[in-house]
Amino acid sequence: MDKQVVSKQRVLDHGEVLTSNREVNAMLDLVKQEVERIDSRFLEPACGNGNFVTAILERKLRVVENRYGKSQLDYERYAILAISSIYGIDILEDNVQQCRHRLFGVFEWSYSGLFKNKAKNKCREAVRFILERNITWGDALTLKTVGEEPEYIVFSEWSPVNGSMLKRRDFTFRSLLAHEGMKELPLFSDLGEDVFIPRPAKEYPPAHFLEIAHAHQQ
Repeated sequence: MDKQVVSKQRVLDHGEVLTSNREVNAMLDLVKQEVERIDSRFLEPACGNGNFVTAILERKLRVVENRYGKSQLDYERYAILAISSIYGIDILEDNVQQCRHRLFGVFEWSYSGLFKNKAKNKCREAVRFILERNITWGDALTLKTVGEEPEYIVFSEWSPVNGSMLKRRDFTFRSLLAHEGMKELPLFSDLGEDVFIPRPAKEYPPAHFLEIAHAHQQ
């Protein structure tokens, strides 16, 4: 049986109740086509320790493996694209750490299982870097990080350019929600010219997807 409560105190303090695997998969089946699209973006504003986002990544990586598992470079490229499409926020720091750890574990199990001693540390570093950016210790209600000096949450958009390059643009979560029309649209929507697209807080030059951990160090 899935553990849905870490402690009674956390339920009282934060309303934390973890969603069971059965419920997660039943809900994801309702949007199966989107979940299995490698580049479709998902944001979980109260991600807990990652039950939803890990299930999403598992499904995406199964698609990547089925399509690109015979080519290591192609697998790496599309696995990183899949990982870069998943975002989470949680108010509890231990949940954020566990969520990142679980997501990396999903990737590592697939990657090492396919390529064993040919698996590259640079690819692992890129994945860890993206997870540090995409899974945030913050409060989705205040739109700010948690800690001694709260700041507005910033998310990175990762867009493929010319095959092996990734373009990073940073947006504040507040700016993504500022326009009324954005409330019905996915994160970083690109549905046409009439859609409101906020101005990025920062842009980075394209970098090879295996080099982003070093190219984009702040």
